[in-house]
Amino acid sequence: MSNHKNGRLAGTIAKFAGAAAALTGLGGGQALAEGEEWFSGARHPASELMNDILWFEDYTLWFIVPITIFVLALLVYCMLRFNARANPTPSKTSHNTTIEVIWTVVPIIILVMIAIPSFRLLYKQVEIPPADLTIKAIGYQWYWGYEYPDHDGFSFDSIMLEDDELAPGQPRLLAVDNQVVVPVGKVVRVQVTTADVLHAFALPSFGVKIDAVPGRLNETWFKADREGLFYGQCSELCGVNHAFMPIAIRVVSEDQFRKWAEAAKDDVEAANEMLKAMIAEDKKIETARR
Repeated sequence: MSNHKNGRLAGTIAKFAGAAAALTGLGGGQALAEGEEWFSGARHPASELMNDILWFEDYTLWFIVPITIFVLALLVYCMLRFNARANPTPSKTSHNTTIEVIWTVVPIIILVMIAIPSFRLLYKQVEIPPADLTIKAIGYQWYWGYEYPDHDGFSFDSIMLEDDELAPGQPRLLAVDNQVVVPVGKVVRVQVTTADVLHAFALPSFGVKIDAVPGRLNETWFKADREGLFYGQCSELCGVNHAFMPIAIRVVSEDQFRKWAEAAKDDVEAANEMLKAMIAEDKKIETARR
């Protein structure tokens, strides 16, 4: 493992510019995608939780946009109506009771209307339902390790593929050698920690983002509503290779997951190859039906 890791760190200087771009926000867009190039904005949600997050974003826009337009209109009005040329004799009015009441009561009403669905969403994020599967994610500088305590505790490391290791169609800076595999439609509890510095486990399509803190075990959850391959990244500055520790989660059918998990107890690489073959076979069958 150490030789593998050291080989990947040999290209640190060459990749430093890419890390700087990610830190400034220029390289973060790919973390939102399922491999789609030049994608901007939120990904299509793959869980009920992410659907709720996107709904709340749209909901708050109905408040933010009118408020922004209203404040801008007031600023323009004040600049035109009360400048020195248009109003050479300044008003000496000290206050207006009606206006004082309005700009106190209206913001309170708006904040309450935002707070109620906000607290409901926050509760849904932190209240973990009964889990069908538990995965432990451990952050390292600079890769992720995963354990499956419900399946005899087998574990593996997930390391980003270098450019010369990518297969056709695999996204640069997101593809990994060992993907996390989970079943579709099942509640997955993710226990997150780190062996060195602060990291953060973030997977936008599932609405998941939680810090990995040394000496502490944080928990989050997701329930994928469709099969596919979903990407995320570490979102906490953790060193020079912060931009190069992606997260890849493969969502498969319950039967495929069961077979993969049984095989992975003995050999993770062989289990991955078996899973690839099963997915390819299912795609052939689906194509033939069309």
